Amino acid sequence: MAAQPQYASVGISVVVPFLDERQSLEELIARLVPVVESLAGDTYELIFVDDGSRDGSFEIVRRAHALNQRIRGIRFRRNYGKSAALAVGFDYARYGIVVTLDADLQDDPAEIPKLIAKLEEGYDVVSGWKQVRHDPLEKTLPSKLFNAVVSLVSGIRLHDFNCGLKAYRREVVKTITLYGEMHRYIPALAHWEGFRVTELPVRHHPRKYGHSKFGASRYVKGFLDLLTVILTTRYLKRPLHLFGTVGTLLLVAGFGIAAALTIEWALGGTYLSNRPLLLMAVAFIIVGMQLISIGLVGELIVRQSESTREYHIREWL
Repeated sequence: MAAQPQYASVGISVVVPFLDERQSLEELIARLVPVVESLAGDTYELIFVDDGSRDGSFEIVRRAHALNQRIRGIRFRRNYGKSAALAVGFDYARYGIVVTLDADLQDDPAEIPKLIAKLEEGYDVVSGWKQVRHDPLEKTLPSKLFNAVVSLVSGIRLHDFNCGLKAYRREVVKTITLYGEMHRYIPALAHWEGFRVTELPVRHHPRKYGHSKFGASRYVKGFLDLLTVILTTRYLKRPLHLFGTVGTLLLVAGFGIAAALTIEWALGGTYLSNRPLLLMAVAFIIVGMQLISIGLVGELIVRQSESTREYHIREWL
């Protein structure tokens, strides 16, 4: 009797978000299926999430589903973003190991066994690291800066937070909440939830078809979402620690400047009406008091919350 594939008992769900990748999907499916079957036998599913494609990409998924019922498809009515596509894919994932990768063929399906094997060492998330990256300079340089900043802020040292190729235990994807551009911070979110996170070098290929769907605006959105991640994970239940700290510093600085000016005026130095520092001191005091007030109000109304945004699905297979 043939030996049962190693992960057949837990099963593998592969989530692939895509947008206008008609040229690459057929080849990706042909490469994915034998890799996953060798690991889990029949206990697997490939979940392709169409994030509003307009090039007929979903037809490829539909045809693949007709031939193999383990290939599933979810189609959004419009473009919601990669985080939304991953969030819905995670909701639909049924098996104990969840793998994600991009649909543009830059992520190599042959790396999946190595990522899953790393999970067996006791980790909950294994993030790919594109150690040798085949992307233009305008993408790689900002990416290095981004990874350095997120490593510093999050407290978890990774070289490549935004690599699409990752492996998770099921409880991770059922715990974290994704919206906006939060997919960039999945390792940090998992780390802050207490999961064990590591990374592994993976092969990265040049883009074979089409072009990247992310423009320069992703850097601004990424920065704003980093602030959101910090606020909603570290300070969601203690907003006064954030607003109160900044407000107190401004308040102390404002009163210090005002006191120095008052002493100078009392000693017959200069009139305060022509001192710009006085306006700065007043501004610091007002803004400081406002920030502390915001923190206090936040403490009164704080509660654990989750995003309730709805994603309208046109079709699923």
